[in-house]
Amino acid sequence: MTAQKDAPRDAPWLFRTYAGHSTAAASNTLYRTNLAKGQTGLSVAFDLPTQTGYDSDHELARGEVGKVGVPICHLGDMRALFYAIPLDRMNTSMTINATAPWLLALYVAVAEEQGADIAALQGTVQNDIIKEYLSRGTYICPPKPSLRMITDVAAWCAQAVPKWNPMNVCSYHLQEAGATPEQELAFALATAQAVLDDLQGKVEPAAFPAMVGRISFFVNAGIRFVTELCKMRAFTELWDEICRDRYGVTDERFRRFRYGVQVNSLGLTEQQPENNVYRILLEMLAVTLSKNARARAVQLPAWNEALGLPRPWDQQWSLRMQQVLAYETDLLDYGDLFDGSPVVAAKVAELKDGARAELARIDAMGGAVAAIDYMKGRLVEANAERIARIEAGETVVVGVNRFTTTEPSPLTTGEDAIMTVDPAAEADQVARLRAWRADRDERAVQAALAILRAACASGENVMPASIAAARAGATTGEWGAVVRAAFGQYRAPTGVSKAPSNRTEGLDGVREEVARVAARLGRPLRFLVGKPGLDGHSNGAEQIAARARDCGMEIHYEGIRLTPAEIVAAAAERGSDVVGLSILSGSHLPLVSEVLDRMRAAGLGTVPLIVGGIIPEEDAARLRALGVAAVYTPKDFELNRIMLDIARLADTAPVAAE
Repeated sequence: MTAQKDAPRDAPWLFRTYAGHSTAAASNTLYRTNLAKGQTGLSVAFDLPTQTGYDSDHELARGEVGKVGVPICHLGDMRALFYAIPLDRMNTSMTINATAPWLLALYVAVAEEQGADIAALQGTVQNDIIKEYLSRGTYICPPKPSLRMITDVAAWCAQAVPKWNPMNVCSYHLQEAGATPEQELAFALATAQAVLDDLQGKVEPAAFPAMVGRISFFVNAGIRFVTELCKMRAFTELWDEICRDRYGVTDERFRRFRYGVQVNSLGLTEQQPENNVYRILLEMLAVTLSKNARARAVQLPAWNEALGLPRPWDQQWSLRMQQVLAYETDLLDYGDLFDGSPVVAAKVAELKDGARAELARIDAMGGAVAAIDYMKGRLVEANAERIARIEAGETVVVGVNRFTTTEPSPLTTGEDAIMTVDPAAEADQVARLRAWRADRDERAVQAALAILRAACASGENVMPASIAAARAGATTGEWGAVVRAAFGQYRAPTGVSKAPSNRTEGLDGVREEVARVAARLGRPLRFLVGKPGLDGHSNGAEQIAARARDCGMEIHYEGIRLTPAEIVAAAAERGSDVVGLSILSGSHLPLVSEVLDRMRAAGLGTVPLIVGGIIPEEDAARLRALGVAAVYTPKDFELNRIMLDIARLADTAPVAAE
């Protein structure tokens, strides 16, 4: 193959970094710094209260403000977030789902304040609720009204913001939750079909093909380089097929598979974290080398995100990786390098066949919404199999289960090796929120919220009323309260059945120990798994619960977003022998402290409490000093060892009277 010397060089993809933390002002500084370094688009990370429709001073927001993203409570916060960034010249991706209509409304209101023609705005809101039920957990409402709000955004964007992508069908978290490539393909495409089926009734038939063309995807690129490259080619071909055959789209432009990508953060290791640089590079190649299936935007995690928040330098390192590939190599001088490869063609065909079979099963159930329970169960099962392969050494993870001998890393030493959120940031955000409420026109706010309530009740598009509420000064929590009151709240399935699975290989020793402890107790060992706060990353909790079940324990796991009071009440009611908390959002210190205090007040002070999450060693030491029996981080991948620890703790704890 020769270079296309007479043809212009392909334009590079958008360079992004997923970023946001502490406060809107601090995040704005980070954004402007990254743009000055050559980043060509923004990818906004919002904190969990913002993602789930709560203000920063809500009870459930305690400890979560500014931890995994930026808190945005009102128009003033959004104004500060994009200070000195002309939105009509920016391409902004917002990772927001349940509150997508509201955050888009705030974004549009700020653009109008800047004097921008909103028709020129470019970017996307993720706006994929179905994957939230399956894997990420930042949902609010039941499926039907959630789907309505997704398509409200899409229909409004078609008229007012035609260059905006109203939805990113997000397969990223499906892979993190354990999806096989075939499942990732099928579940994402089923979600897109559910949205388009609903959207068909909201736009004129002549306008529908263009709306199909605005649906974009956000995918995950894992370490199995060839498989991931073939997966993206399969996505491209299957989407073209669906758009043509299911929706009758004849214009090829509207059938293009347009996607952004973040490479696999789940695959980053706490052990030997310097190896993550190579992982990120290889995963980026899988979504950039094949021209006909190349990502439109790429955002790369930092090498040390398994340890904590990356510093600006760490993010810069990942940005430079993209720039070296795009500007120093000759990749963009050539056509597709893999067309005509029999190996690639065979793998793509295999993936497409598997995805079509899975899609057929979902269709037979009535589509993605009706199949939520089925898909969640499949993800938990697939993830359990993935973890078991790592434990057994069948899947090699360098530095984790093989080649573990290492030299001390100079990259992880020093006082500022990992960035942390200033503990005062939450109090500062709350103070500014209260000042905002005090200074606004309360009558105008309540009038705007009344119009929003009426729009929710009548079935009219929620976007115009949301934008009006944003302009009036309403807050994220107030918008969320209206939506909750109108449509109700939802609790997604956990995917963890009460019945043991058939995975017993390697469990004999653990099952014997659990049985011995149960005999001493005179009943099954009772283990409660809880997820306090707003963190919806439930993969770890699900796998711990499933393994404990398969080892013979009586498990109690109700899923995500529980208050410390609810967890302690459940532990008391069920007479739990051990309580385990899973927290990945960085809010472990305040939430675990509250759980411990409540357990002591409830007479459960002798019940061992264990904690898992992304927890720096300094924080782990503090938790142990507070009374936590054991702390586990991603490096503790051997679940059987954790099960033995639980059995030991239950064996040594005093036996409560029945």
